[in-house]
Amino acid sequence: MEKADRVAWRCDPEKHVHKVTYDEVTRLLQGFIENEIDLSNDESCGETCPDYRNTTTIGCFDQKFCSQQPKCEGRIHDCQFVDSDLSVCQSPTSSYRRYEYIQNSDGQKFGEHEMCWRDVNNVESWSRWLFWRCSYCFCLCDEPSPISDRYFSLRKTRSDVRANKVVTGVRFVKKNRVFHIQIQQGQLLPRGAINESTLEWVPVDDYKINDANITEGVDYYAMSYENRRINLDETIFEHDRIFIVTGVRFHVFKNYLGLKVYFSRHNFVDGKVRGYKEEDEKYIDLTMMYEYNPGFQSEELNIDNLDLPTSSKENSQPLSKNKQYLKFVNTGLEADAGQTTIPFIDIQDVVSNPPVPLAGLGIYYKSSPGSGGFVAPKVISFDYAAYV
Repeated sequence: MEKADRVAWRCDPEKHVHKVTYDEVTRLLQGFIENEIDLSNDESCGETCPDYRNTTTIGCFDQKFCSQQPKCEGRIHDCQFVDSDLSVCQSPTSSYRRYEYIQNSDGQKFGEHEMCWRDVNNVESWSRWLFWRCSYCFCLCDEPSPISDRYFSLRKTRSDVRANKVVTGVRFVKKNRVFHIQIQQGQLLPRGAINESTLEWVPVDDYKINDANITEGVDYYAMSYENRRINLDETIFEHDRIFIVTGVRFHVFKNYLGLKVYFSRHNFVDGKVRGYKEEDEKYIDLTMMYEYNPGFQSEELNIDNLDLPTSSKENSQPLSKNKQYLKFVNTGLEADAGQTTIPFIDIQDVVSNPPVPLAGLGIYYKSSPGSGGFVAPKVISFDYAAYV
């Protein structure tokens, strides 16, 4: 038992179903086509596309393609030149996408859609004043909007310790455009057993980001181009086996989104949880370990230029290691025209059968070759070996 792995995670379902097995951060970074003249303060074309790293749309010169597509109302980042002449199929207004596909003059298509539901826009660069070439750039649009779901709840969720209930499982849930960590709780019995008749999912808070008295940085965290990192790690109270998980929340420290896990003492023999007050709980905050532990080095897991997570025919496997992080990014230009935010969020239940108290929780990344993958929670079961 001491050698057995106590980490539990969910495999891919037989079929990925939106809002059933996975959900998405939407329109955090999205491919966007704009002419450099509309990115320039003086309506010039004297620069090149890569010179526009962090800017906004300034105008709409001569009512060209810019007047035929929705404007990027946020910041524009990381522009690049693709081709002088492009054919662009715009998406329906009800879609999270801007474009179904983009095709260059050589016939190469960016995005997998074969048919266009509307007329294709022919987007051609042009010359101005003989010596200026006004090129169209492919950029990334960071636009907070009613269809950009980029929010994570910072509120703590706690099991009913007064009723001797502890956390037995977790899952991610998106409610009102905000991602929450939802816990399953059950009554703790003597010798680490759980009363299965008491198992229940604790409802997440029902609020919207624009409600009165709801504050960014207190109630929720909003991602952006600059702030889109999530820690991939696990936390466990290694030095004292009498502590088990009774609460969890998302927490942000120095622009890293991670987990803050709360632990309570218990008596293994009689099954009683000690300490009904929240201040009696101990916690481990992985995000703050970057600050207080000089030896804690984080490594970025790069997921650039990948395809839609649901397009893969292979099952995902855990790829992340502890002390890593990743940035939410856009899908690759060639695979998906950069239209989708990856990774997706796995919203399946992560529980054990039979249910057991938990010694820890974590977040990891799973994927298959070429896929944008999923961020998902994992649970670490209580260690019974010391009591056998």
